[in-house]
Amino acid sequence: MTAEAEEAATIRPGGVPDRLLDVAGISIDRMPMLKVVFDRLATMCADSLRPLSPSPVLLSLEGVETCRVGDIIAAYEQGAVAAVFYACEWDARVLVGLDRPSLDALIEALFGGDGAERRGAEDRPISTIEMRVGQLVFDLAAAALQACFASVAETPFRFERIETRLDFAVIGRRNNPAIVARLALQALDSGGEMFVVIPQSALTPMRQNLARVLSGDVSPRDPRWTRQIQSEVARTEVSLTAILDEKQMTLGEIAGLKVGTVLALDAGPRSKVRLECGDQPLFWCELGRSDSAYTLRIEDFVDTNEDMIDDLLSG
Repeated sequence: MTAEAEEAATIRPGGVPDRLLDVAGISIDRMPMLKVVFDRLATMCADSLRPLSPSPVLLSLEGVETCRVGDIIAAYEQGAVAAVFYACEWDARVLVGLDRPSLDALIEALFGGDGAERRGAEDRPISTIEMRVGQLVFDLAAAALQACFASVAETPFRFERIETRLDFAVIGRRNNPAIVARLALQALDSGGEMFVVIPQSALTPMRQNLARVLSGDVSPRDPRWTRQIQSEVARTEVSLTAILDEKQMTLGEIAGLKVGTVLALDAGPRSKVRLECGDQPLFWCELGRSDSAYTLRIEDFVDTNEDMIDDLLSG
């Protein structure tokens, strides 16, 4: 065996596959934890903005994909503001940005607007107030990123600078591959995109951790969505049926019914009334009267199992 062959045979396990994967690029489908991380990021950023805005600010993950750094910068170079953060443990820089529509929506929401104001010119410079609002959002996003990546590879994100021209927001060579996560931001019936760009070289060492799915790694429940569901369900209109008594009849007896026939009921003034919704029994009620209308007062829940046992015993 030659010296070159011996050297190749002693390469650490997984070394060759890792090098091949590095050349081929990162596959998003092989790293399910990456989408979980950014989905959590959207939820945490929305929760952090809730106390600051009288109107709800919603964030949701639109997608995660691989792109060249130059292509990402070109897509957002018109009318966007971005912050550069340095991830110390990864030895890499991360870009967090807001496009102009999302920045306008945030300004309107945070300062108590109603969304009726006309938007400013798209080509105007970013104002000082917009820069400060952007700085606030970026600081919240950096804290959320650190918390979301903690289960994979924890690192602090140190703020470096804000750029209004993305071609100055250098996080690597323009032809280097990167991961970009796009988050839809909505406030006051308008909005845009928030985006996070991470160089692929920063994620490559943690590829194995991003490939595994941990039990319990699910997106946290959104309390706003829960309250919305509860509100809508509570306002839903349903039809209720009050049954005073039921009578068993044969088909022959039914066929013999005529107009004016009186059906005698076994119910009395003290008989309980069963309240149903559709075919589902709900409550036992007491029949009453108020002015010229009949009323029902709920006394107990209907226990279908107990009623079935009573019917069997009585039969």
